[in-house]
Amino acid sequence: MKGFIFTRFNPSDNSGPSFEKLLDVFTQLLTYTSGDVSEALQWLTELDKEYQLTSEEYGIGDLIQDLKDKGYLRDNEAEGTISITAKTEQTIRKRALEEIFGKLKKSRIGDHNIRKSGQGDEQNAETRPYAFGDALEQIDITASIRNAQINHGIDVFSMQQDDLEIRETDFKTQTSTALMIDISHSMILYGEDRITPAKKVAMALSELITTRYPKDTLDIIVFGNDAWQIEIKDLPYLQVGPFHTNTVAGLELAMDILRRRRNPNKQIFMITDGKPTCLKQGKQYYKNSFGLDRKILNRTLNLAAQCKKLKIPITTFMVATDPWLQQFVNEFTETNNGKAFFSGTDHLGQFLFHDFENGKRKKL
Repeated sequence: MKGFIFTRFNPSDNSGPSFEKLLDVFTQLLTYTSGDVSEALQWLTELDKEYQLTSEEYGIGDLIQDLKDKGYLRDNEAEGTISITAKTEQTIRKRALEEIFGKLKKSRIGDHNIRKSGQGDEQNAETRPYAFGDALEQIDITASIRNAQINHGIDVFSMQQDDLEIRETDFKTQTSTALMIDISHSMILYGEDRITPAKKVAMALSELITTRYPKDTLDIIVFGNDAWQIEIKDLPYLQVGPFHTNTVAGLELAMDILRRRRNPNKQIFMITDGKPTCLKQGKQYYKNSFGLDRKILNRTLNLAAQCKKLKIPITTFMVATDPWLQQFVNEFTETNNGKAFFSGTDHLGQFLFHDFENGKRKKL
């Protein structure tokens, strides 16, 4: 008989350091340092001095050796440096997902439920007679054999088309998402780190889609003076540059990518902290950081309208709460018939994931 044994709680039993606890702190620091192992270890050493994270039995040196032995770090002998591995990159994404959205079980199928039956991956309790064009794998063999025995007797087995019964499946939508991340200089300006929460959300979203919605697609775009696509594995190393905000370039690239996706449902998530301040005209850049420039604004709004015609909604997550920015965001959102959230850095993940999950349930 299985049961539980209760003993007196001894705080000293849980006070010592452990690899998992230190790994959690280390991965958090890697996100802040954009994957710089040396800087992360320096921060970890300083935190250890102040908060006694390690002990005489297990120190930072032991942690570094364990990280190497377990495949989280590798030595670059030619350069004399240490770098993180693909295992660490996946661990950072997984922990970001757990931090923002809780632990999720891995699924082999897309799981955006809607209130409609049709071709899909998961069977439900409803059945119906066979109709021309139904897939063979949808036939309920047990029910069809039972119908044949009832209709024709059990002495000589015979099955006709009228005996076939189809098991209905729940239709599940597939979505292509383009996630745009602002990496202009303002994302770390004024003493507020806005890029780290944006990176965490992007890593968590990528982990969510690859584990729970593997039939969905996620394309990640960063935009500053220009816009370019990055891979999921590049997210921990993402850094802000000395850039203006070329929202037009980001939207154009997102639209181009989504045009090539075959999924019928497409959407753009845009994480930014300010207004568009840059355009590229040929090889030259047109820049204006002072107020809302009508030339830049009109190009941005035109793209929002084009996305609306293509049935690509844009959800803007403004990680800044400046009142004067709301005018641009509201006009942009109204033009696209999309949505906007003025979330700040603390609740960015909750807003984005809530919108992602709920939005999929509404799509047809």
